[in-house]
Amino acid sequence: MTEELISFASKQDMLAKSKQFWNPDKTQFWQDAGVPLVIDRREGYYIYDVDGKRLIDTHLNGGTYNLGHRNPEVVAAVTAAMQRFDIGNHHFPSLARTALAEALVQTAPPGSSLAKVMYGSGGGEAIDIALKSARHATGKRKIVSIAKAYHGHTGLAVATGDERFATLFLADRPDEFAHVPFNDLAAMEDALRGRDVAAVIMETIPATYGFPLPAPGYLAEVKRLCERYDALYIADEVQTGLMRTGELWAISKHGVAPDILVAGKGISGGLYPISVVLATEQAAGWLSEDGFAHMSTFGGAELGCVAALKTLEISTRPEVRSAVHYIAATFTEGLTRIQRRFPDWFTGIRQDGLVMGLEFGHPEGAKPVMKRLYENGVWAIFSTLDPRVLQYKPGILLTPGLCEELLERTEVAIGLARDDMTKGARR
Repeated sequence: MTEELISFASKQDMLAKSKQFWNPDKTQFWQDAGVPLVIDRREGYYIYDVDGKRLIDTHLNGGTYNLGHRNPEVVAAVTAAMQRFDIGNHHFPSLARTALAEALVQTAPPGSSLAKVMYGSGGGEAIDIALKSARHATGKRKIVSIAKAYHGHTGLAVATGDERFATLFLADRPDEFAHVPFNDLAAMEDALRGRDVAAVIMETIPATYGFPLPAPGYLAEVKRLCERYDALYIADEVQTGLMRTGELWAISKHGVAPDILVAGKGISGGLYPISVVLATEQAAGWLSEDGFAHMSTFGGAELGCVAALKTLEISTRPEVRSAVHYIAATFTEGLTRIQRRFPDWFTGIRQDGLVMGLEFGHPEGAKPVMKRLYENGVWAIFSTLDPRVLQYKPGILLTPGLCEELLERTEVAIGLARDDMTKGARR
C-alpha cells in the first residue's frame, strides 16, 4: 500500500522533486556535503537509504529516537490504542491526556513543585507555552536565554535562540529577549538585576551549540539568581531529558528544582508528535484563570499520549538506567582511546551520559568527520552553531555489540577525516 502512495522513478528523480516542491536549499546542502541521504526503511538504531545503504543512527533527530526507530513496545501500544482512540478533541477532558499528565508529575525532579502539565505537538510550541506561562505568572515580558541557544523555531521560541534563526524572519526582539554567554554568572546577574525578567530559559546542556557542559554549580547558581530577582527558571529538556544523561531529567543532576520543565522529541517515542510542559501551580496559574487562553488542536493528541506513556515507562525502568550508565562508560573508554590516537585532531570529548560532543582541531572539523562517518555506515551531524563539534548521541537501548561496532566505525572515520584535512592543508 505504501508503494502505491509513494513512488518515484529513481532517487535522483525524488531529489529533483524535493528541490522543486519541498526545500531546495536544504536538499542541495546535503548533496554538497556528501550526504545524499533519503531515509527509507528504519528499525532499531539502523536507518536505510532508498538505495539500501545501512547507517547506525547516532543523530537520533535530537533524541527523538532514544528508544530506537519503531520501537516494538511503542508500536504495539499505539497500534492497540488506534482501535479505540484517534487525535481526540483538545477542548475536553481526556483519559490519555490525564493519565500522561499524572505520570509526568510523578517523575518531577526532586525538590521541585511541578504540578500541572500542558501539551504541544512539537518542542518549539511547548517553549512558546512555557514563555507565555512565565509572562502571565510574573506580569513581566523580558526573557533571558544563552547566546548560541536553540529552543525551536516558533513565534516566541525563535527569539530566544541564535540570531541566525531569528533575523531571517524579523523575529529578533532585543528589547524583550536578552542573550548572555553560557557559564558567565556575572553576565546573568547583570541581565536579571533590573527585576524586569519573567524567566531565564536554558537547555541543561546546549545542543545546537555543541553540548558545552555547565560548569560545576553554574545551573544551581542561575536558579538562585532567578529566585533573588523574582524570575522563573525554565529547564529545556527537549534533548537532554528521558534518561539521556543517566537520570530521567538532566537538571536533576544539578540539584535544580525548575519552575517549568519542557520535554519533546523523545517523549513521542519517535512515532507520534507530542511535547509537554510541566509547571508549578504558580507558573501554570492561567489554567485556573482561563483554561482556553492557549489552545492546540494537536497538542496532547491522545495517540501521542499513549506513545508518551509507554516511552516514559520504558525510560524509567531500573534496568534501562543501568544500561545507560554501562553504555556511557563504554563510550568514555572507547572515545578516550581514539582521542589518544589522534590527539592533535580529535581534541576533546564533552560528555554527560549519552549526551556527547566530539571536538576537532579545525573551525569546521566536524563536517569532514560527518562525511566520513556517513561513508562508513554511521549517521551523526555537526553542531550548527559550532561546527568544530560533532553531535554524537547513541541510543539508550544500545546493545554492547553495537556499541563496539559504532566505536570501530567512528575510529576509522576520524582517522580518514584527519587525513583529508592534512592533505587539504598541504595543497
